[in-house]
Amino acid sequence: MQSEMSFEFEEVERRPLKEFAEKAYLDYSMYVVLDRALPHVGDGLKPVQRRIVYAMSELGLTAGAKYKKSARTVGDVLGKFHPHGESACYEAMVLLAQPFATRYPLIDGQGNWGSADDPKSFAAMRYTEAKLTRFAEVLLRELREGTVEWNSNFDGTLDEPKLLPARLPHVLLNGAAGIAVGMATDVPPHNLREVVAACVRLVDEPQASVADLCEHVLGPDFPTEAEIVTPRKDLLAMYEGGSGSVRLRARYERDNGAIVVTALPYQVSGSKVLEQIAQQMLAKKLPMVEDLRDESDHENPTRLVIVPRSNRVDVERLMSHLFATTDLERNYRVNMTVVGRNSCPRLGDLKSILDEWLEFRIATVRRRVEHRLDQVNDRLHVLDGLLVAFLDIDEVIAIIREEERPRQALMNRFALTDVQAEAILNLRLRNLAKLEEVKIRAEQSELSTESSRLTQILASERGVHMLVRDELVEDAERYGDDRRSPLVERTAAQALGDTDLTPAEPITVVLSERGWVRAAKGHEIDPRSLSYRSGDAYRAMARGRSNELAVFLDSTGRVYCVASHTLASARGQGEPLAGRINPPDGATFRGVMIGSADQLYAVATDAGYGFIVRLEDLWSRNRAGKTCVSVAPGANLVVPRPIRDPGDAMLAAVSSAGKLLVHPLAELPQLARGKGAKIIQLPKPKSGSREEFVVDIEVVPPRAALTVHAGRRYIKLKPSDLAHYLLGRGRTGRLLPRGFQRADRLEVSGA
Repeated sequence: MQSEMSFEFEEVERRPLKEFAEKAYLDYSMYVVLDRALPHVGDGLKPVQRRIVYAMSELGLTAGAKYKKSARTVGDVLGKFHPHGESACYEAMVLLAQPFATRYPLIDGQGNWGSADDPKSFAAMRYTEAKLTRFAEVLLRELREGTVEWNSNFDGTLDEPKLLPARLPHVLLNGAAGIAVGMATDVPPHNLREVVAACVRLVDEPQASVADLCEHVLGPDFPTEAEIVTPRKDLLAMYEGGSGSVRLRARYERDNGAIVVTALPYQVSGSKVLEQIAQQMLAKKLPMVEDLRDESDHENPTRLVIVPRSNRVDVERLMSHLFATTDLERNYRVNMTVVGRNSCPRLGDLKSILDEWLEFRIATVRRRVEHRLDQVNDRLHVLDGLLVAFLDIDEVIAIIREEERPRQALMNRFALTDVQAEAILNLRLRNLAKLEEVKIRAEQSELSTESSRLTQILASERGVHMLVRDELVEDAERYGDDRRSPLVERTAAQALGDTDLTPAEPITVVLSERGWVRAAKGHEIDPRSLSYRSGDAYRAMARGRSNELAVFLDSTGRVYCVASHTLASARGQGEPLAGRINPPDGATFRGVMIGSADQLYAVATDAGYGFIVRLEDLWSRNRAGKTCVSVAPGANLVVPRPIRDPGDAMLAAVSSAGKLLVHPLAELPQLARGKGAKIIQLPKPKSGSREEFVVDIEVVPPRAALTVHAGRRYIKLKPSDLAHYLLGRGRTGRLLPRGFQRADRLEVSGA
């Protein structure tokens, strides 16, 4: 017993764990790469797909046959060739049958095979029926013509083809997607006619470059009719490198003011797109959309209706936003990794893949021609023997009747081979008629002609190449169709900003002395009539739209931006502005500005300096703001004023000494930041205190009047009156009438 036990242990192989693990994982990874996840360049199929197609052909499920239950096909595939999960096998079968998932379906399904909205909604295999499509002939037509190598199945009881003899580069036509160990593949589908044209170009010009081939292969061609918006140069780079990306965009049209989406990107669900848009509407991020509808039906597989809120909605900008934020536009990765003829996976460009497939096809055609030539020569050999028998039919019959070993006797008498003698012995009596001799000679003549033609084809590489070329052109005519995915160069989709997505309603922003801010709807509100907190009062206001940014100016010359539609309502007393931003310690807020990017404002300090600024130059996302106006020590800012018509407008400035100066606004420079130019001449401060400073400024449009307020009193200066104060920029100004030399603010009227 001990000796037997020791003998058994001696047979055990001992290997380091590291070496064993490496080999086991390598074996597993190669199995996943070669036998599961990656397609072969020859027929473009993964093993499970190849076995499904072959099993269906063995069941006689050709395009002209009756449908059979899918469970029958799956059972044959699992029981004979592919001992794996039935659900995985059936899903692979479904993908080959879905016209919205496969560019050229190989399976014709009957029953519920899923929908573009929900590809996984297909019925169980016991309910659906299937047969092969006409296009499947491309893979199966030459299967029994000596074109392929055969392997034993998993239990050694049956043979299965190692590859299918594809007549077209199926690896590019239907594409493939899969993840293996350490590598993946994403080959997009292409148009049959374009790919065949490129193959023909390669046969005629073997040195053609990828750029030359891209004159025929314009780009991928997906099962849906969505637009390919990837630029041409990017597509060329993708085909030259074998990897890249393709961007698909939905197609839409206008119908009675509504936007109708008629085609979606590949593998995009219409219901999911509507859900994405609806979520934005619920979040109030799409105020310009009023309604959504799905009007898809049998006649219109894709018809998604988006109803804008009004005719003033910019449809192009709205759709650009939806392209950027929903699946109406999708990016597809391209990684053309396939298993080559040497059974090694590699990443190939367009030319190398077509070159390798053409080598596969040429070898297949050569094997087919050689197989047929052998068949023809074998038949001619038999016909030669039959003719000998017909020439001496009586003697042949006598030998058969009298000899104990007629085969050997025939071979000795007429110098026949064993095959010829066997054919004579297998003749039926009815075939001994005179007419049969005529048929034999006619068949012999026909086969001799065919033998000469086949021999001539095999005699030169050019002959085989021309045969491949002619068959490619023939199949392109038989199975080709028009491109489905148009190639259109579009501008990049851009999502709308928060201000663009906010309703553009009239709004008045009111700022108080202590920095409390609020927003009222409309432009009719009188900010001085609002209630303010105890010890607080009105400071400034600005009229604009709710989708515009409000810009606040503090005493240090810094500006801050706040979305105006987020401000507290004017029904209350507002909110402290300091809670929204981070101003410096001790800073107070002096004014508010609002408008479009091109809106101009006049800003000034009470030291008499100012400039014109474009509102876009003041925008900042920083809570701490940014510096705009350089404020001299001891000086302060006056309320900034909007400029509606900068052409012939005037700028009025009033000082604490009651002096008013008016000068053309054009004399003031436009800056993004700085101190500005001198507006009015003020006396220099004595002993650190200022005797005179600017109280207010105002922009006066042409033919408008200027009202000067001094407490409760005011005086209205008509354009003719303003001429008295119209002096050059930087002058001292002229005194206002008695009683108004303590003016506290200016106001434009009659503009």
